[in-house]
Amino acid sequence: MARRAEITQERIDLAALRLFADKGVDRTTINDIAAGAGIAEGTIYRHYASKDELIWQLFSANYVELAWRLDRLQERVPDLRGKLEVMVTAFCALFERDPDMFSFLLLVQHGQLPRVTPEMKTPVQVVRQAIDRAMARGEIARQDPELAAAMVFGIVLQPATFKVYGRLTQPMTELAGSLAAACWRALDPATPQKGH
Repeated sequence: MARRAEITQERIDLAALRLFADKGVDRTTINDIAAGAGIAEGTIYRHYASKDELIWQLFSANYVELAWRLDRLQERVPDLRGKLEVMVTAFCALFERDPDMFSFLLLVQHGQLPRVTPEMKTPVQVVRQAIDRAMARGEIARQDPELAAAMVFGIVLQPATFKVYGRLTQPMTELAGSLAAACWRALDPATPQKGH
């Protein structure tokens, strides 16, 4: 019985992610999700109290899982440049492996981030901590760590957004090296800048 409930929840989650990525969160109804999962609408309410709760559970579980995955990867690498490379590569690989999940995280983050609690590990915390430690080691110059983390995320997420909307056609994994190098250049003041 428990396994059947787990399978039903997986079907709900997959249908919701696909629909949220295709139609958008606001235009997707519980009825759409039920039809996509091949179940009765009432079955969804056995697993989630509301559409908002379904969105939060999908977001929080996958956002925290991404943070733990990034943290495990970056811990194995001693320098910030290498950490950026493995983390950016992981972002790009996630996009290729599960574009619905990546699109969902991109599309709903602004509405869900206020619900993130301080004890929840997030991808932003992982990147910021790697930057903080690099500054403490003297690997990069002191700078505003929030701005530095924002620059890294902007460099990676804006191309991903372009990919979601079809403006970039090549696989994100092919862009990973260029994106990681751009992140490093943004954080490393020793990198020569044009015009200087």
